[in-house]
Amino acid sequence: MNRSDFLRSSSGLACAACAATILGSSSAAATEESSTLQGQLDQAKGESAFTNNWLSDLFDAIESEVDRPTQERLLEACGRGCYRRHKFKQDIATEGSGDLDKLLAAYRKNFGVERVGDTVHIRYGGGKCFCPAAKNRPPRTNDVQCECTKATHLMVFETALGRKFKGEIVESVRRGGSNCHIAIHLS
Repeated sequence: MNRSDFLRSSSGLACAACAATILGSSSAAATEESSTLQGQLDQAKGESAFTNNWLSDLFDAIESEVDRPTQERLLEACGRGCYRRHKFKQDIATEGSGDLDKLLAAYRKNFGVERVGDTVHIRYGGGKCFCPAAKNRPPRTNDVQCECTKATHLMVFETALGRKFKGEIVESVRRGGSNCHIAIHLS
């Protein structure tokens, strides 16, 4: 073996040793990171299950201990809070401020909307509930959770147009429907 072959062979071995060291520590770091991520995922799953069970217990208590009008008022308050927490809902109201046609156009960016006479029909869902507080819990016939959604849509209309409206839950996924359908009565 001449000197050139020796140097080439030695440098290849040195590079392989360096790569093994680097990749070995990176592999160890990746394994450690993966283990940490799995632990975080397991913790999040546990917390999610706890929260969903806690909410189920709360709704069981609300439904058994509180009369229906009070149940609805409690959930309507949650719906107003949901409106205040989500900028996209406030943006719909802002874009439609003072003008029903502009409000409906803003709504159409996220929802199916149709005006029939003095009623606006808002539809969405496509067979699934999108509410993070409700979607992972079992649905119920006449589910009070849907009062929250109705109140959110009423807040959008009332904020945009500066007056009170009446809302109605026509259908909801949680109540066994194929989509969520809220009617806002304009008069």
